Amino acid sequence: MFAIDRIRRQFPVFRLTDDHPALVYLDNAATTQKPMVVIERLQQFYGHENANIHRGIYRLAHKATQSYERARTKVANFLNAKQPEEVVFCRGTTEAINMVAQGLRHQVTSEDEILVTAMEHHANYVPWQTLCKQTGASFRVAPLKENGSLDLYLLGKMLNKKTRVLAFTHISNTLGTINPVSEIVELAKKHQCLTVLDAAQSVAFDQVDVQDLNCDFLAFSGHKIFGPMGIGVLYGKTELLADLYPYQQGGGMITEVTEQESRFKNPPHGLEAGTPPVAEAIALGTALDFVSEIGLLNIREHSQKTLNYALDGLNRLGKVNTLGPGSGTSNIISFVMDMIHPHDVATILGEAGVAVRAGHHCCQPLMQALGINSTVRASFSIYNDTDDADRLIDALKTVQKIMS
Repeated sequence: MFAIDRIRRQFPVFRLTDDHPALVYLDNAATTQKPMVVIERLQQFYGHENANIHRGIYRLAHKATQSYERARTKVANFLNAKQPEEVVFCRGTTEAINMVAQGLRHQVTSEDEILVTAMEHHANYVPWQTLCKQTGASFRVAPLKENGSLDLYLLGKMLNKKTRVLAFTHISNTLGTINPVSEIVELAKKHQCLTVLDAAQSVAFDQVDVQDLNCDFLAFSGHKIFGPMGIGVLYGKTELLADLYPYQQGGGMITEVTEQESRFKNPPHGLEAGTPPVAEAIALGTALDFVSEIGLLNIREHSQKTLNYALDGLNRLGKVNTLGPGSGTSNIISFVMDMIHPHDVATILGEAGVAVRAGHHCCQPLMQALGINSTVRASFSIYNDTDDADRLIDALKTVQKIMS
C-alpha cells in the first residue's frame, strides 16, 4: 500500500508551522522537493567528508573518491547501464545535451541533418539548432498530431541516410505525452543515426532501462528525482562516449600536457573537467536509493491515479481546455482557462497555497505549433494525493469567480 502520510513526513517542506501553512506543491516537472535523507547526506559530506577527489592520497580524499564513484555505480544500476563508465556526471540535462551536441561537432558536416521533435524543451532544441548553424547541417523538426502525440508516420518519412542525430524527449514536460522510445529508436537505427533521449521527466516516473530502450545517449537532472540541484547525468554507450570531443578541458580529465598537445583520459573522467559536484553526486545516489525503496511501479501508479482524479475535476469545471493525451498517461496536466491568462491563474492559485507553473515551459516552438502563448501546468509526484487535487480544483473555482 502506498503510505502517503509516511512519505510526506520525509519532506521537511511539508511540515506545518505558523509561518508555513499547508502547501500543495504541483510544480514537480520543474523540480521535486527533497527528502530529509538527501539533505542530511549533503550535510554529512560537507561537515565530515569534504575533500577533492581522484588526486588526493590522504584518507579523507580517498573516502570522498570512493563515495563519488559509488554514486556513479548507483546511477548505472538505476539505468541498467552495462558499466559505470557509461555514466558521466554533469550539472543537469541541459549541460548533458550540450556535451553531446558540441562533442559531435567534429563529426557533423553540411551534408548532415539533425532531427528533433516539436515537443522538445529548449534544452533539447537550441543546442542542436546551434550545432547546425556551426556546421551548416540542416535542422529539421518532426510535427505532432492534434492530440499532442508524435506523428510516427511522418517521423519515419523524415528520417533518411543524411540524418546524423535524432534528439527527442521521453515525456513532454508540457503535455505529458509519453513517447514510445523503443519504437522510435528502432526507426532511427534503420538509418544508422544517433539517438539522444531527454529523460528529465521520466526517471522519477517510470523505470528507464537504457539497454531495453537501446538509445545511444540519455540525459537527466538530479533535481527532478528528489536529488540536489546542480547535478545531472549523461549516459552514453561506451564507444560513443569515446568519440565525443570533450565539451570542456582542464584539470582532472588530462593524462598528459605538453607544449605541443594534450591527451585526455577515457570516459567518463575525460568528460568531467575540473572539480565535479561531488557532494551533489553522492546525494543523488541517496535520492536514487530513496526512489528504489518506494518502487518506481508504485510511484507511477500513484502519480497516474492522482492525475486522473485531478483531470476528472478539471473536466467538470467547464471552460477549461486540457492539452495533450490526458488520462492514463504521465504525471503532467497542461491546461488553459477561457478568457483568463495562465499567469493570472497561477497567481491566484499561489495565494491559495497551490504551487503550479504558468508560461511556455521552455517550449516556445511547441506553443507556436499549438497556437497559444502559454499554459498552466500541474505536475504530480509521490507526496501528492487526491486532497491536493481537490484543493487545486477548489482554487480554480475561485479563479473563475474572481475573473468572471
